[in-house]
Amino acid sequence: MSQQRIQRRGKRIAKRLTKHISNRSKGRPTQRLFASSPQSRRSSFSPHPPVVSVIIPVCDEASTLRKVIQQALRVHPHTEVIVVENGSSDGSKYIAESAGARVVSYAQRFGHDVGRSIGAREARGEILLFVDADFVIPAGEMIPLISAVQRGVDVALNKYIGIISGAEVHRVVVAKYALNAVLNRRDLQGTSMTTIPHAMSRKALNTIGAEYLAIPPLAQAIAVQRGLRVEAAKFIQVGSRNRVRFRAEEGDPVGDLIVGDHLEAINWLIQNTDARARRQDNLRIREMIEVNR
Repeated sequence: MSQQRIQRRGKRIAKRLTKHISNRSKGRPTQRLFASSPQSRRSSFSPHPPVVSVIIPVCDEASTLRKVIQQALRVHPHTEVIVVENGSSDGSKYIAESAGARVVSYAQRFGHDVGRSIGAREARGEILLFVDADFVIPAGEMIPLISAVQRGVDVALNKYIGIISGAEVHRVVVAKYALNAVLNRRDLQGTSMTTIPHAMSRKALNTIGAEYLAIPPLAQAIAVQRGLRVEAAKFIQVGSRNRVRFRAEEGDPVGDLIVGDHLEAINWLIQNTDARARRQDNLRIREMIEVNR
């Protein structure tokens, strides 16, 4: 595919993506971001697809990006790295290209979750590994996620659940526990597709839909509700590595977004099951209300 065609296609996706983000922010129903036709996939690369596709959304993370890509390339002998560069002004695109990644580039910023969704749509591997670019995770810590998918796990989650030992547990951690409880997956505790790194099979991608990866808790709800094998596969400490993305005086916009995403996931589950999300009502004998009237 020529560079001109790639650029034209990128503009078309960006236009649809902008509309999707705008609709979501206004509470409107969103359409599929990507065409489902196989003709919409890139076909100019190797006819022998990689086993693993590592997807890295990037926005102004030049200081760590090269090392992140280097570790990503080591998770499997047959690996491609897809960097979804959005809104960067620090040369991240050129660093990624020189480090051996395939780059999908956009002028506007649209967030890491949407970047993962776009990267998943571009991926050719049978296993997808999602990583962030702002801190380096050694390949050896991520390989168990790949191995779990190879053993038959559809969604292999990071066991990191956040801090739960204090007097006050962060509302994001509570939201993760609550969603897993509603999904009847208390065994997952606070593990979540909101937390990186995590991996999934192509079967999981096809079952969930790439566009729903833009809302990680919703993707997790879909995976569980549709019977995919979702497991907490490996503990990777990300809390102490991850940078703080807000100042106290600005509030916690990221936390607001994540809690809202979990509410959206619960709403989807209710809409696709019943008012109690298929949970039992065994403790109530409602008939007694009629008897005692």
